Amino acid sequence: MERERPHYILTFDGGSKGNPGLGYGSYEIRTCDDRHRVERREYGDNMTNNEAEYRTLIEGLNDIATTLRTAGKDPKTYRVKVLGDSQLVIKQLNGEYQVRHPMMRELYEAAKASAGQFGSVQFNWHGRANSVKALGH
Repeated sequence: MERERPHYILTFDGGSKGNPGLGYGSYEIRTCDDRHRVERREYGDNMTNNEAEYRTLIEGLNDIATTLRTAGKDPKTYRVKVLGDSQLVIKQLNGEYQVRHPMMRELYEAAKASAGQFGSVQFNWHGRANSVKALGH
């Protein structure tokens, strides 16, 4: 059975200049009618690539939920497809990898809570070139 088309597609990517180092991230929110916008974030120093990935994902999911609530809509009635090039983050959220590090556990739990605001969230890995095409890095 084919899954229903998502209302939103969230593409995210995070990283750090140095690892750990200066954390940054970007996400693109695309609607089912192909409207889109890109947001960029800077997180400060002493952040790992994986922490930046999670933070960017969380901010993107929360951005969609806030936008819906501001418009008087219930996020529980919306489907979101998430695309990211971090195999670690995607596989952890899909239950394929365990989350061992305490800081990563905290971010994982926050990401699951952010995803829980919606009717459904599908986490999908895509190649790095797709993130670069959508986000420019």
